[in-house]
Amino acid sequence: MRLKTTAPIALAFAAGLLAGPWATELLRDAHAQAVPLAPAAIDIAALTDAELPATPNPDLRSKTLVVTDQATLAVQSGNVGKHYHAKSDEIQYIVEGTGTAWLGDRPVEIKPGMLLVIPKGTAHAGTVATSGRFKAIAIKVPPQANGDTVFLN
Repeated sequence: MRLKTTAPIALAFAAGLLAGPWATELLRDAHAQAVPLAPAAIDIAALTDAELPATPNPDLRSKTLVVTDQATLAVQSGNVGKHYHAKSDEIQYIVEGTGTAWLGDRPVEIKPGMLLVIPKGTAHAGTVATSGRFKAIAIKVPPQANGDTVFLN
C-alpha cells in the first residue's frame, strides 16, 4: 500500500524540519524550547475524530502532537473555510479523504499522499470532500500565533 510507504517519509520529513541541525545555528541567541522533544511513534492513520479535540470551527478537529520554538505539527480532520495565515507557512500532508481544496487562487484535487505547500498569506481551505473526511498532518513554521488566522468570504 502506497500510504504505508509515504506516511513514514512525510513524518521523517517533518521530524527533520522540526529538529534539524540548522535550528541550533538559527536559534543561537534564542531561548531553549519549553518542552524538549521526546521519542515517539504515533499512528496517525489510526487516530479517530473522537481522539482529536474540537475547535471553534464546527467541522474541524485538531490535535497538536509536536511543539518546538521553530514549528508545530498537528493532525487535523474535517473542513475549514477559506482563510490565510499572515505570519506562518503551512505544509499539509493528506492522510485520508479525497476531494477539492482551495489553494491560492484556484481549487486543486487532493488525495491521500499529497503534500500541500501553503506560504504565509496564501488563501486555502478544505472545501469539498468527495470521499471520507479530510485528515492531514499540518506543519506550521513558525508556530502559528493566536489570531493569525484570517477568514475570507
